[in-house]
Amino acid sequence: MLRYGTRRRGTPACRTDFSVNEAPGPRSRSGYRSLRRPYPNRERDMIDHRRLGRDLGLFTSDPLAGAGLPLWLPAGAAARHAVEEYLRDLERQAGYQHVVTPPLGRRELFERSGHLDHFAEEMFPPMRLSADDELVLRPSLCPHHALVYRCRGRSWRDLPLRIAEMGGMYRAERSGVLGGLARVRAISLNDAHNFCALEQVGAEVAEILRLIRVAHAALGVRPAGFRLSLRGPGQRYVGEEDDWARAEELLRAALDGVEYTEDVGAAAFYGPKIDIQVEDAAGREWTLSTVQLDFDKPERFDLSYIDSGGARRRPVLVHRSLVGSMERLFSYLIEVHEGAFPVWYAPVQLVVLPVAAAQDGAADEVVAAARAAGLRAEVDRSGSLGGRIRDAAQARIPYVAVVGPREAAAGHVSLRLRDGQHLAPLPAADALALVARVVATRSPKLLPPG
Repeated sequence: MLRYGTRRRGTPACRTDFSVNEAPGPRSRSGYRSLRRPYPNRERDMIDHRRLGRDLGLFTSDPLAGAGLPLWLPAGAAARHAVEEYLRDLERQAGYQHVVTPPLGRRELFERSGHLDHFAEEMFPPMRLSADDELVLRPSLCPHHALVYRCRGRSWRDLPLRIAEMGGMYRAERSGVLGGLARVRAISLNDAHNFCALEQVGAEVAEILRLIRVAHAALGVRPAGFRLSLRGPGQRYVGEEDDWARAEELLRAALDGVEYTEDVGAAAFYGPKIDIQVEDAAGREWTLSTVQLDFDKPERFDLSYIDSGGARRRPVLVHRSLVGSMERLFSYLIEVHEGAFPVWYAPVQLVVLPVAAAQDGAADEVVAAARAAGLRAEVDRSGSLGGRIRDAAQARIPYVAVVGPREAAAGHVSLRLRDGQHLAPLPAADALALVARVVATRSPKLLPPG
């Protein structure tokens, strides 16, 4: 049974390593702001994402659903959807094409990919439909993306071909290692597979690392270090020695100028990888983002392209995940922000509080205008005004718009910010425009610049 402090070897495609290293790695010199302790002023057990997730209504679990199968509640789903939309847009701008593939496949697919030979103990048992038809829940998305690549002929003009998906996969994790969102059995992975020519690999990995930095900055991720995961003795790997050496050389070159550690034995069974680590509130280190080189899958699936001279060539497969799984990502984000997410992915961005029933209509109009502007807004009429303001603060809602008799008569709102600031009454349209500007810029602050 895998326990905290151990490392699983042979991690497959674009799987953020679901292991924990107690000792943090070195700090990055690649533009990240890395902190040794991102939670300096709070008791760590008080910001456990499981407690915050329950208190803020982000997710829950139920024995009837099963261990390691969390249920995302409306607030958590809203935050997650905002992040997913951002990631798809970021990838689209970077030239990725998004696909949708099924979360299971025939047994033969995973025999071809090598997962059944090298990763079967982490997979759920096959489901037999007939004597010659068995289906398997996939542990990784790369086999399906290889099928997407080979659905038609490819030429050098198609490369690099970047195929992305927010896809589901499943791991038969032991119940003793499951915990909140950090380690689960049903995984929603921000995944991509970039098929490129050998001479394109260096630039492709460098661009992936740039995208990771952009995504981390927007989300508020504070990396704890970089790790180059290599082969180790006594492990089962696939592929040729020359391909492994070439892949390691390419990844080392991509890390030039970045401080990193080497972890011998932590490579995927098909190739080495760069893992970007984060630290949770308990001081445990987890892999969040990853870049992996693979010369093996193109061979197994007989993938090819026609080069400029008319010769048939094998592409190189780069597995990458900008932010890992949504489950692992949010286990980290909930803790690092202590539930007070940046405005752009806060579950509720604005709550409108009418002082009395006479202002209900005006409050409803503000909420309708906010929703029309694309904001996540609600009205709260329950209890006293002071109690509702306290409820909004406990829920970490960024903005509270109070509508009293004067505000209703003038079409204004009094805006209170999550950090304790109070703004003078201003037209409701101006208040909504202020919030919309903060959302549009994905600012970590509550007021736009200027």
